[in-house]
Amino acid sequence: MASVLVERLVPDGLWELLQRVVPAAPERPQGGGRRRSHGDREVLAAIVFMATSGCTWSQLPPGFGPSGVTAFRRFTEWSHARVWAKLHRLVLDELGGQGELDWSRCAIDSVSFRAVKGGPLTGPNPTDRGKSGSKIHLIVDRNGLPLSLGMNGANVHDSQAFAPLVRGIPPIRSRRGPRRRRPAKLHADKGYDYPHLRRWLRARGITPRIARRGVENSQRLGRHRWVVERTIAWLGGCRRLHRRYERKADHFLAFAAIAATLICYRRLPK
Repeated sequence: MASVLVERLVPDGLWELLQRVVPAAPERPQGGGRRRSHGDREVLAAIVFMATSGCTWSQLPPGFGPSGVTAFRRFTEWSHARVWAKLHRLVLDELGGQGELDWSRCAIDSVSFRAVKGGPLTGPNPTDRGKSGSKIHLIVDRNGLPLSLGMNGANVHDSQAFAPLVRGIPPIRSRRGPRRRRPAKLHADKGYDYPHLRRWLRARGITPRIARRGVENSQRLGRHRWVVERTIAWLGGCRRLHRRYERKADHFLAFAAIAATLICYRRLPK
């Protein structure tokens, strides 16, 4: 039963990709080689279950094999090694190589989460009565597949994360030609309506499609921006993102990367 659950949470294709980025087990101080008490696939299944169900580490069911302490230790180790960002990029490469990414129109937006325990990259959320919160920024392709993720305090204006998020799009494999990392057009709401951002995009060969404050109706560009709103709803499938319980910012961003990886992996042709 446990093996069936592990295979459902971590399919063979995802497991093969993880093996390419997961670091080797550290040497034991007392000697005895690099053996681990639980395999990486079982631990990844436990982490995925914890992320999607929203349970705490101590509530992890015993059926997976590794305890919550073991899963958290491996999660921390892999987060420091940037395994989640690397795994997300590998899945994007698979999508790009099969022609599943549409670079003709991309969209950018953000979503705020309440930070229950505070910590770095938090701030008073102006949309949540000043309560402490964090903000996840993301860029998606025309189909809503997340290409780039970033994180700030909830009080940081979206425009400040604009350039780092665009630069954060990795060079992704294409079905034909060289790797690609720049969309043809980038859609954004009025929160990004600044002349310097438009100039910055044009200098990089990206056509800005940013709603203008006081000039354009928000509904005009909504027919292209709705895909990023849908992706934000997809992120809600990772219940661990409903609230930020992690004091460490990289741990919360890791859960966002896990959610983005799962969204992208489900789009891969079977």
